[in-house]
Amino acid sequence: MKKIDCRGMPCPQPVLATKDAIEASPNELVEVIVDNKASMENVSRFLKSQGWSVSVNEMGKGCFMITGAPGTCEIKHEPPHQTEDHKEQKILVVIPTDIFGSGNDELGKALMKNFVGTLKELGSDLWRIVLVNGGVRLSTKDSPVLEELKNLEDSGVDVLVCGTCLNFFDLFEKKAVGQTTNMLDIVTSMHLATKVIRI
Repeated sequence: MKKIDCRGMPCPQPVLATKDAIEASPNELVEVIVDNKASMENVSRFLKSQGWSVSVNEMGKGCFMITGAPGTCEIKHEPPHQTEDHKEQKILVVIPTDIFGSGNDELGKALMKNFVGTLKELGSDLWRIVLVNGGVRLSTKDSPVLEELKNLEDSGVDVLVCGTCLNFFDLFEKKAVGQTTNMLDIVTSMHLATKVIRI
């Protein structure tokens, strides 16, 4: 069994260390120790995306042990980012704040609600929304755009919420929509997208 202690590592190092380990020993069990829920969710989701089965045990003091076993479920591959005729769009929207623009915060909050509510007009071209920094506040239980984000997620749009940012603002337990993500996912999403919209 390959054992990796990722305590104290910043995002996305636990995922990268896990990736290196399973690439080096693809047929060996892996055991990863992390010291926060964001890393636990990110490492677990990464292993599952690679076709590994995952179990998680809470160790106490905020630490988790993730055990992965190879080859127990179907490997999921990212679909190509364009069709041959280049008509398929994969629009990524990056939202780094809970206020749209600067000048007046109340106006900015109202504009953000309008912006998120209007994203559905992109139709099937809207692929993924990434919430980072102050933007993670939009994913919480008391968010003014929670219903809009849930409706987008229900329609098939991926909503990715930065785990490091949730921890920084002490909002991890208040997240009510989306998947906890890490910088590796965010960079990969930017690479795969046909268009990136950042406000």
